[in-house]
Amino acid sequence: MLKQALAQNGLIAILRGVRPDEAKAVGQVLYDAGFRVIEVPLNSPDPYTSIRTLRDSLPADCLIGAGTVLTPEQVEQVKAAGGQVIVMPHSDAKVLRAAKAAGLYLSPGVATPTEAFAALAEGADVLKLFPAEQMGPAVIKAWLAVLPQGTLLLPVGGINPDNMQVFTDAGAKGFGLGSGLFKPGMTVDQVASRAQAYVAAWKALSRD
Repeated sequence: MLKQALAQNGLIAILRGVRPDEAKAVGQVLYDAGFRVIEVPLNSPDPYTSIRTLRDSLPADCLIGAGTVLTPEQVEQVKAAGGQVIVMPHSDAKVLRAAKAAGLYLSPGVATPTEAFAALAEGADVLKLFPAEQMGPAVIKAWLAVLPQGTLLLPVGGINPDNMQVFTDAGAKGFGLGSGLFKPGMTVDQVASRAQAYVAAWKALSRD
């Protein structure tokens, strides 16, 4: 289902710092804009409550996940809260195995081909290329030449509507969007405006 959601819209919303009392409204404007994967990093305030709120308030075709997952114990807490996707900044095999054992989708962070191959061997569904600012489109093109055909590589970090094309030209099939989309203190209207701008840029790329 994760790959189907990303095929519909390759943008993942990363709500670092979102509060439980605003999660429902922020999630709704993201869904209305076209987002179908929403992630709450675990270093946000009371993240498990926000994950549960999003899962309970949004349709089933929107996957809810957790980011900055660092331990197998956190994997279990995410699952208990209704989370369906485990997103990591790294590629710790213990966390990868815990996520697969829990039946959750998995998007580990990778910064080298060695990490990418190891993560795929552990059952990663998509690979998070992080930080994208450091790696650049040339890295994506080089990696995809050797990774298994069909590997989904999603740049995360510093992505904005104006620089997405250079990454998709290199073979990226989607993006994780953090502070360019949501920052603590933003109003719901501000998030909605940014979400619409990102989705418009994505749709324009998809038509090319």
